[in-house]
Amino acid sequence: MYYSDELIEEVRSRNDIVDVISGYVSLKKKGSNFFGLCPFHNEKSPSFSVAPMKQIYYCFGCGAGGNVISFVMEYENYSFQEALKFLADRAGMALPEAELSNEAKQQNSLRNRILEANKLAAKFYYVTLRQPEGKAGMEYLRGRKLSDETMRKFGLGFAKYSDGLFRYLKSQGFSEGILKEAGLINIDEKNGAYDKFWNRVMFPIMDVNNRVIAFGGRVMGDAKPKYLNSQETKVFEKGRNLYGLNLARLSRKKNMILCEGYMDVIALHQAGFSQAAASLGTALTSGHASLIKRYAEEVLLTYDSDGAGVTAALRAIPILKEAGISARVVNMEPYNDPDEFLKNLGADEFQKRMDAAEGSFFFEIRMMEREFDLSDPEGRTKFQQAVVKRLLLFQDEMERENYTAAAAAKYMIPLDALKRAIVREAAQREGIREIVRPKSGIQSGRERESGVIKAQKLLLTWLTDEPEIYLQVKKYICPDDFTEQLYRTVAELLFEQLEEGRVEPASIISHFTQEDEHRQTAALFHTKLVDIESKVEKEKALTDIVVKVKENSLSNGRGKIPDGMDPLLKAIADKKAIENLEKIRISL
Repeated sequence: MYYSDELIEEVRSRNDIVDVISGYVSLKKKGSNFFGLCPFHNEKSPSFSVAPMKQIYYCFGCGAGGNVISFVMEYENYSFQEALKFLADRAGMALPEAELSNEAKQQNSLRNRILEANKLAAKFYYVTLRQPEGKAGMEYLRGRKLSDETMRKFGLGFAKYSDGLFRYLKSQGFSEGILKEAGLINIDEKNGAYDKFWNRVMFPIMDVNNRVIAFGGRVMGDAKPKYLNSQETKVFEKGRNLYGLNLARLSRKKNMILCEGYMDVIALHQAGFSQAAASLGTALTSGHASLIKRYAEEVLLTYDSDGAGVTAALRAIPILKEAGISARVVNMEPYNDPDEFLKNLGADEFQKRMDAAEGSFFFEIRMMEREFDLSDPEGRTKFQQAVVKRLLLFQDEMERENYTAAAAAKYMIPLDALKRAIVREAAQREGIREIVRPKSGIQSGRERESGVIKAQKLLLTWLTDEPEIYLQVKKYICPDDFTEQLYRTVAELLFEQLEEGRVEPASIISHFTQEDEHRQTAALFHTKLVDIESKVEKEKALTDIVVKVKENSLSNGRGKIPDGMDPLLKAIADKKAIENLEKIRISL
């Protein structure tokens, strides 16, 4: 951490979370908290909560959460240090440069210089396209039916045959080392330093804050490679950036159109489909999915209709599903990609194809059909068995039932037979158990670890909401009883606060510097119990949670061994302690 905890806390405390977030989101007071539409995913009903007393926010829809620093990091795509500086400036505070480590200073400086070089390079390419030297590039783009407005909107440019960019940036004070780090030049013994991109139409790649972080270049003629992309740098990671997302996120539509290439994105935007974006020369990653989740609840896949495109779609679907994003696949036949489709059939027909897009489940099944001879009884049986295995991937019982009925109808499989096959397959896997939610609020019927973690999260939330229970809880629970490192750290900080007679979740979140850690920590303060009205039931629920957490800790030997105590004696003591857990009674 580059800044002291005291300084971080001062910056946070001088930026009221409601005031800051109100500058981005329309909030309405409801009870003691404020609610609005989440800025990190598309929704119709407000699930985004801001708690002024706790100085934290949480979205019950997508799980985004944290304190005021977290919000600025996530919304503006800032690093922790950048968000801290932003808020310090807002509060009229000066951050001491001296508190940055030498390594941090060097990394910050390198990052900023790369961004500056990229910005000037983008301007250089943009101007070149509109000069006589850019004639080939302009003719190509005109041939692709792009308007001047579209070319301006995407900042399209041209790299000519020369070392003009290198000489220009050198004159602006950039060293060869910085330009090589930025991926703008190559350096070798024979030729020295020279431009990386030659004779190519240039596509600036921007982050969500419209900063140029990299480039893609399409060669004029038949030279190879056809498309050349920047290497990964301090400001560019292919697996965590999407081309066109800076524009797509502004559409505020419930879905995002995911393409394969630059021209597909540009053609879709020009046709009015402003929610289009593309992965950058790589397969869809969990990082991409996490980014998409902020802005859309559904993805429409428009990958190429060839074999590679189908493979890419099949790989993307489970990644999107894991991130909580539903996926549908747009049929673009007889054309290969959105650009070709739009040029031949137009925007209205594309909209119809979007409306009729195939759900991911049936797309996967339809692709799977190709592997079997359905005219042969054996082939048909094997196909049906494959369908059963796919249906078992649905964890939600209602969702599985719905898709089972739909699959039975579509493929003329007797529904009862299909259900029996699912039960048999599940039994063979020691399978799918019905999820029951008891009054304690802890999910059962899942693996033990899952229930324990849920109990730990519930306990931390309960302690935050009702700190008066701490005196009862601390008799049995200590931070070492928490399984995950993050949970233990949060518990340590929270227990320290409770000993001092205060609860400040926002300052606990400030202890961490990573966006994912902020989300996870905020979630620990927003785990929901089922509604419990009576005092007796509430006491029982809390007791059950404490017992589950402690029992797991003792069973796994997590408790510290006192100095000088024999490990065997410790194990015996733990066993006896487990037996005594049933005597625990917490009163409120």
